Amino acid sequence: MEHAILTINAGSSSIKFALFPLARPLSAEAEMSGQIDGIGTNATRLEAKDRTGKRIADQAIAGEAVNHEQAFDAMLKWFLASQSGWQIIAVGHRVVHGGDRYSAPIVIDDTVLGHLESFIPLAPLHEPHNVAGIKALRHLLPQVPQVACFDTAFHRSQPEVAQLFALPRALTAEGIKRYGFHGLSYEYIARTLPQHSHRAQGRVVVAHLGNGASMSAMVNRKCVATTLGFSTIDGLMMGTRCGNLDPGVLLHLMETKNLSVKDMTRVLYKESGLLGVSGISQDMRTLLASDKPEAHEAVELFCYRIVRELGSLAAAAGGLDALVFTGGIGEHAAEIRRRVCQQCEWLGIRLDPEANARHDIVISAGNSSVDVLVIPTNEEWMMAHHAQTLLAL
Repeated sequence: MEHAILTINAGSSSIKFALFPLARPLSAEAEMSGQIDGIGTNATRLEAKDRTGKRIADQAIAGEAVNHEQAFDAMLKWFLASQSGWQIIAVGHRVVHGGDRYSAPIVIDDTVLGHLESFIPLAPLHEPHNVAGIKALRHLLPQVPQVACFDTAFHRSQPEVAQLFALPRALTAEGIKRYGFHGLSYEYIARTLPQHSHRAQGRVVVAHLGNGASMSAMVNRKCVATTLGFSTIDGLMMGTRCGNLDPGVLLHLMETKNLSVKDMTRVLYKESGLLGVSGISQDMRTLLASDKPEAHEAVELFCYRIVRELGSLAAAAGGLDALVFTGGIGEHAAEIRRRVCQQCEWLGIRLDPEANARHDIVISAGNSSVDVLVIPTNEEWMMAHHAQTLLAL
């Protein structure tokens, strides 16, 4: 029986998982990966594929309002029945928030789990599900060590001033500050960038563009500034999230429309962004293919916000030596990359149109003073790597 590391990304209604065979070095490709959708409903489904992309599971999970533990139980039963040649010896969890306490991955014990539960008020839409996943697997795999990998950890290297809001000091002391997210993605890019650019140690901006989107500036492959702040709705416009917004808008809406916190949460997280502006879809592919003016406006605003933030992040880094696109949109939407780079030629960016259309790793022209790259991210591998390293496997 071969040993393997399981990675878990637990959300409110879905669980993504991947299995990495134990090896040194750890393979960048998972042996198998999949997800469970529809948690909390009576239409919960498990799907999985092997490393070649062949579908190896597509089945309903019986029950009404299936919870996380039931979903994990179904996943492990399927795994034991169909993947009997593998033994899980460690689990790496994506945990959205590590607060001020955690700036690196950590083996989960009762004390750590208590800390993670205390962070739930900082990320109420994400952290409870991360904790639920950890508790479920502690019950189902009690002898298997688990490692928490934090989305905020990479950004703890920001200067203190970059983490501050101009709020009363008492509120800052309570933990109201800029944390940043998508840290596992940025950490992977920082780790792999030297393979593709001799400017990796310089002033780099990474654009993680997907349904959730953010950007981060790095110097010497360490974060110095990022667009996401206290929550996951700051910074860039996203699939359904608004991004940067004047707080006065919130006060105005709450007062004039009598919106509750729950109402505002729905509007800002679920009804805004590309979906809200276009009124059509949150999917960039759909909007790029549409001839409707509302779709064009949504795409234009998306690119405009990236360009604005790129200028800000270049200022924070003291210049720009490389720009990296990653995430679903960043990796696959050549038109978005073209528009952004065209509007940022003043920074010395020159795009190679053919390389961009081919989705090459390096898409900058020979006369560009800034390296422009497209690097697929791999957060699952990052979690498996942390588990392997921390547990000395």
